[in-house]
Amino acid sequence: MTARHTQTEVPYTADQMFDLVADVERYPDFLPWCVALRVIERDAAAGTLTADMVVAYKVFRERFRSEVSLDRAEKRIDVFYLDGPFRNLENRWRFTDKPEGGSVIDFNIAFEFKNFLLQATAQAVFDKAFARMSEAFVKRAQEVYG
Repeated sequence: MTARHTQTEVPYTADQMFDLVADVERYPDFLPWCVALRVIERDAAAGTLTADMVVAYKVFRERFRSEVSLDRAEKRIDVFYLDGPFRNLENRWRFTDKPEGGSVIDFNIAFEFKNFLLQATAQAVFDKAFARMSEAFVKRAQEVYG
């Protein structure tokens, strides 16, 4: 299993960053390797949505489905894998306001592909890809919030 955790300080509020990450339909606009995303089902009362994401990297193109739990009160977003090329995939976002302004983003991801070749490829490029994805969210916040 491949797993990473990062903490990033940003000059935006926890609510702003929650909104940005929760806006999954916009991911293809700014997230590297995300070529399509479609929300299949949305349950506003439960604070959940189910979405299909298509990612492409070189010769690989994979679709997977996840359930996303949006907890605005706790400022957390949890993503649980439902179907696709993974054996396991989870990611968790936590947003915490800093007393002096801005916020801290805690992001955890853990995954394992069913296919050995995909897993080996992902492990070989994951640190660089993880950094690019994290930077993409910060850059998107700069574009949206100034």
